[in-house]
Amino acid sequence: MTYVITEPCVDVKDKTCIDECPVDCIYEGARMLYIHPDECVDCGACEPVCPVEAIYYEDDLPEQWGEYTQINADFFAELGSPGGASKVGLTENDPPAVKNLPSRAEDPAAPGV
Repeated sequence: MTYVITEPCVDVKDKTCIDECPVDCIYEGARMLYIHPDECVDCGACEPVCPVEAIYYEDDLPEQWGEYTQINADFFAELGSPGGASKVGLTENDPPAVKNLPSRAEDPAAPGV
């Protein structure tokens, strides 16, 4: 099991979770952050610091965000397991399900803003 970052992170990317992660497993896409399922040690340090409550343990993922387990996997399908987010930096690797979401800038009432 692992932690999953969900839609409230889209276009917010606060990155407090990155600072708290002891194993450097939170990667940055163009529109949101992603937790590498094979690199995450399930410590949970990221979850309580997320200001938009976008991070959930996979077993506790609300039904409305259920697709984000697959979206997270899709992000890493091409990237693989580079062994640390800091050496990768920002990538334009967002899956289509995230790329195609309306911009939060266009909808200030969107969750997470």
